[in-house]
Amino acid sequence: MIHVVLFEPEIPSNTGNIIRLCANTGAQLHLVKPLGFELDDKKLKRAGLDYHEWAHMKVWENFTECLAHLKEQGIDQDAIYPLTTKGFETPHTSNLNRPVALLMGPETRGLPEDVRMMFPKEHWIRLPMAPTSRSLNLSNATAVILYEAWRQQDFKELKD
Repeated sequence: MIHVVLFEPEIPSNTGNIIRLCANTGAQLHLVKPLGFELDDKKLKRAGLDYHEWAHMKVWENFTECLAHLKEQGIDQDAIYPLTTKGFETPHTSNLNRPVALLMGPETRGLPEDVRMMFPKEHWIRLPMAPTSRSLNLSNATAVILYEAWRQQDFKELKD
């Protein structure tokens, strides 16, 4: 199982796109408050189209509650992979061929340092980009890394 955790997402259309992504891949989506929008936002619904009903989504009041739930699901801190633009000169590869959680930060500021530092630096993932680029769009970055995890897991959900 792949879990996607959006830590304090800000832009409804990005979250809507990720809802659709998770519905189409079987990933579990976790939204950690505060959210930068209401869940009935028309941009969220438009981006997610009619996939909301197929997405497995949970909303958490805080990150501590989300982490406790993930641990109950067998995802401990050693299986959580924060995505970041910080801390690397070059990207590295991670072994995502197991139940994992992919942790994405807010669009305008990324994961706070105290959250990133909760996880081993060797688990931080940085997607390769041109040297002059700052970051990728949240829903695009989520799609790239989710499909990489799913590829490493041999697209298991398709075969079950």
